[in-house]
Amino acid sequence: MARAGMERWRDRVALVTGASGGIGASVARALVQQGLKVVGCARTVGNIEELAAECKSAGYPGTLIPFRCDLANEEDILSMFSAIRSQHRGVDICINNAGLARPDSLLSGSTSGWKAMFDVNVLALSICTREAYQSMKERNVDDGHIININSMSGHRVLPYSAAHFYSATKYAVTALTEGLRQELREAQTHIRATSISPGVVETQFAFKLHDKDPEKAAALYEHMKVGPPSGPSEATDSLSEALCLPQIGDIQMRPTEQVT
Repeated sequence: MARAGMERWRDRVALVTGASGGIGASVARALVQQGLKVVGCARTVGNIEELAAECKSAGYPGTLIPFRCDLANEEDILSMFSAIRSQHRGVDICINNAGLARPDSLLSGSTSGWKAMFDVNVLALSICTREAYQSMKERNVDDGHIININSMSGHRVLPYSAAHFYSATKYAVTALTEGLRQELREAQTHIRATSISPGVVETQFAFKLHDKDPEKAAALYEHMKVGPPSGPSEATDSLSEALCLPQIGDIQMRPTEQVT
């Protein structure tokens, strides 16, 4: 992730939601390597604590600070931002990475499943965005950055009923990021907003959509006719580009052979 332009972020504070694995963990590690103070949050922080210890033993110049937060609970989110304010002054970069996929279709899905996805993928992202902006504003931070880890499912709908409500939440992220960009311009600030939309990524996403059914998950990947799935490192590299270059507002990623 080392590249020109990252020096200005050294010793500043980044929040990474969903940092216990996958893209979130990869991003947290990379930012610590660049000398940032990274608050990594998740409902359970055991994996983040292990990653923090690894970063420390590796001698990285930054610090990873594990924070337990249930993003489906607004009070948890507000308490987290209050703690960041009191202990680290505030947030300079907010990376809304946490996401939830449930196999709840539109015709037979459970209301609780829909609500769980909406609470994390849409409401938690919006609350974190609002609180991060207020944190920047109160400290006159004019060069902050809010990055939403979106999905290619926020740009097209796959022919899999288990993915349709999830896709709707990611379409919301696409709209929210553009709306945020417009509001930031109206506020005459240089705080930036970016959406990064990975395609097929080597995580457990397909297994979650198909209720941990490996055969159905494999069928999904086969239908998409992908080559080797991209990994969290590709999304991390794209995030680095966005942090370094002022022109990047939207990144859409997919493996070369991915059809949709």
